[in-house]
Amino acid sequence: MNRKERRAAGKRRDESAKNAPAFASAGVSIADLAVEASRFYGMRRFNEAQQICRQILAREPGHVQGLNLLGLMAQASGDHRAAAKMFTKAIAADDVNAACHYNAGNSYQALGNRAKAAAHFSKALALGMDAKAVGFILQSPVVTSYAGRIASKWPLPVTSSELFGSEGVAPLANDLFLRSAMEATTLASMQLEVLLGYARAELLQLAGEQGQDEVDDEIVAFACALARQCFINEYVYAQTAAESEGAGALRDRLLQDLTSGAAISPLTLAVVAAYFPLHALPAADALLRRDWPATVAGLLRVQLREPRVEMEERSAIAGLTPIKNSVSVDVMRQYEENPYPRWTVNPLTAFAADRARGRTVATADQQAERDILIAGCGTGSHAIQIAQVYPNARLLAVDISMTSLAYARRKTRELGLRNIDYAQADILELGSIGRTFDSIESVGVLHHLAEPLAGWRVLVSLLRPGGTMRIGLYSHLARRVIVEARDRIAARNYRATTEDIRRCRQDILREADKWKPLIGAKDFYSMSGCRDLLFNVMEHRLTIPEIAAFLSEHGLTFGGFEPFDDPAVLDRFRKQFPGTADETDLDQWHRFELDHPETFWDMYVFMVGKSAR
Repeated sequence: MNRKERRAAGKRRDESAKNAPAFASAGVSIADLAVEASRFYGMRRFNEAQQICRQILAREPGHVQGLNLLGLMAQASGDHRAAAKMFTKAIAADDVNAACHYNAGNSYQALGNRAKAAAHFSKALALGMDAKAVGFILQSPVVTSYAGRIASKWPLPVTSSELFGSEGVAPLANDLFLRSAMEATTLASMQLEVLLGYARAELLQLAGEQGQDEVDDEIVAFACALARQCFINEYVYAQTAAESEGAGALRDRLLQDLTSGAAISPLTLAVVAAYFPLHALPAADALLRRDWPATVAGLLRVQLREPRVEMEERSAIAGLTPIKNSVSVDVMRQYEENPYPRWTVNPLTAFAADRARGRTVATADQQAERDILIAGCGTGSHAIQIAQVYPNARLLAVDISMTSLAYARRKTRELGLRNIDYAQADILELGSIGRTFDSIESVGVLHHLAEPLAGWRVLVSLLRPGGTMRIGLYSHLARRVIVEARDRIAARNYRATTEDIRRCRQDILREADKWKPLIGAKDFYSMSGCRDLLFNVMEHRLTIPEIAAFLSEHGLTFGGFEPFDDPAVLDRFRKQFPGTADETDLDQWHRFELDHPETFWDMYVFMVGKSAR
């Protein structure tokens, strides 16, 4: 926007201010003004919204919502300098506001300041926007255009020229939020998976050509981000036979150059890493002794340095119980091969930051010293959340997979947490450890035991009087589509191998309308997630009456299901039992689930209490 345009815009604002309603009377609260500003913004009545925001800021200069709205309206008018200024002020007032960081990233990208844009996008993702990343990416005009070209021929393939034309992947490479998201989280989207699969093949072809020194740095950075995404999802993307052959040839060339000391182009390294984990390559440590651009160094950290640290962490993890049950051994083998899940973003970043700054104060319950058992901690995300919420608690986190525990221990040390002990154990054998706990959590674990209720009984025996227990179990009704899919897998003799899981997924994607619940599940979009979802060596499903009978048998009190992602669930529950609805009545919940079998699609997650006597 030039000087003349800015002057005209200022004049328009002055004129609108004269005509805008005066909301800032003494009796109107800032909260009410903020609601009005948002309402006018949603109606795209920007003049009124801007006037109200200025009235808010006159009374509270650091009001985050007012600053953010002014920034968004400046963005909409194309004035990204003014927008960035507003977002910077908002972030100064609230550094853990993911939306403000995301908005700032968009303006800095528009201004050509790619370093600042990428930093803000990464911060937004770390603060919880990873869950919304796919939605934002799919709004990109570039991504929408590519997705449309793919959809026009689906399920038939498109050619490289049809999809990318003469520009190649450059338009995708210039999307900094896409790149940041690929580095941060699994992108659970059929559209994005197919598009990024084509992009990977295009990069493979480019890496096989001569004159790579002329490849743009943005293309290399995009290739590194895609390699990190492939590592996060454990190379779940499908590939043609020709593509596999080409990737293998490129890998062999890289290994030869590594052995001989010849130069290796950053693009070659990134593309190989998009098909094969670098830590699994022979003599891969030699890559660490070379100088690389920052984007390649980041890739090496994720694919080479961190896995090496995890190997070292294994020696520090104690074996707490024997693992001798045959089903437990099979389950252990599964999660040794595919630790689940491979998470990257700390789920409580904003919470931890607020706690550190004193914005939120731990309750007496959260501050108390207590002993907590995490029975089946997997790769540690769950244990780390509990350790941050209860900083004075002593946590014992056990899992059957040493690979998962090593991942958990590395992440825990990175975050500087000191109140978690990790150990390898079988829940069925925990009765022998001679310890009891004030609180026990076991979510998504018991249904993979040979006898889920036997494992649950062991946990009950470890719970102190007056203690609480958080349990997560699969629902028989909700997982009917999983049962159907597992029957199909058995009928087609798919095995739990990388190749068969890829082929099975492609079969499901080709029949997307039939398998919408699967395709909508985040677990479908990673190798370990898909194996856990569809190929698990052992899965039990329970009903609410079975849960109720167990609680009655052991004198446990049902404390209610965890809050639902969809608030309409509770509304429907209350309408089904007008005047008598009781959220702790398992009989009512059973009747409700019979009418709404999709309610507990993820699993039943609930609290129970043990009598103090």
